Amino acid sequence: MTPAELIALKDPSKLSPEAQALWQIKNGDWDSAHNIAQDIHTQMGSWIHALLHVIEGDQWNADYWFSKAEKPSHGPKAIDQLWNEIATSVLH
Repeated sequence: MTPAELIALKDPSKLSPEAQALWQIKNGDWDSAHNIAQDIHTQMGSWIHALLHVIEGDQWNADYWFSKAEKPSHGPKAIDQLWNEIATSVLH
């Protein structure tokens, strides 16, 4: 599955929690994506969590999660690029 195919899905329920969180982000449900990300206790979950806080505008919190994910920090200008990078990693 590609990131574009993930976005186009109608029902993400059979996807991994990571892919579900990314789907929720693209479908505008920040709260659901955040709830899912909070339950993913891996570096990938931390990376998704970081993206969510960038979207929220809480860069301090995002930087904390980027650190836990061992990934470089990104700001709001990189949201789409970051989503695609994370989605590519999750889907492959």
